[in-house]
Amino acid sequence: MFIQTEHTPNPATLKFLPGCSVMERGTANFPDSSDAVRSPLATGLFGVDGIAGVFLGADFITVTKSEDKDWEIIKPQILGAIMEHFQSGKAVIEGEAESAGSGEVEVEGGLEQKIKELIDTRVRPAVAQDGGDIVFKRFEDGIVYLHMQGACAGCPSSTATLKNGIESMLRHYIPEVTEVRAIE
Repeated sequence: MFIQTEHTPNPATLKFLPGCSVMERGTANFPDSSDAVRSPLATGLFGVDGIAGVFLGADFITVTKSEDKDWEIIKPQILGAIMEHFQSGKAVIEGEAESAGSGEVEVEGGLEQKIKELIDTRVRPAVAQDGGDIVFKRFEDGIVYLHMQGACAGCPSSTATLKNGIESMLRHYIPEVTEVRAIE
């Protein structure tokens, strides 16, 4: 198995491409080890000292390290954990996988549906290229609330992405949008 790695805009996060499907559908975000109990892959990755978060996409795994660790030291351990998982034949997620945009609210039409559609078609594919995801939470009083996951969470350039990219695009297509805010 050959696993490629890609740098992301977030220096604390690397994107690992195992060359096979990771999630059949949707994504899964594990901001800490206690959230990873239903994922043997994420649990194995959290077994590496210094792992602060794991995000699973369609064909990639994004790993966030703690500040005190060096990629040169933990990257081989992460590669080993990924190889071991895929060679074991275990499921990536036990039970029902989360749907695309895990934690995302269902919308039934109107402005929220248009906002969600724009995010799904124009923003999420680009953000996935960087090893992350953006989840629509709500639209209230002209403000769009989004939750950033994977490489996007804690990324130094995420504020610029929100303000200069997503907010500008949404305001262009939907004049009722006045601001975009990230929430935990």
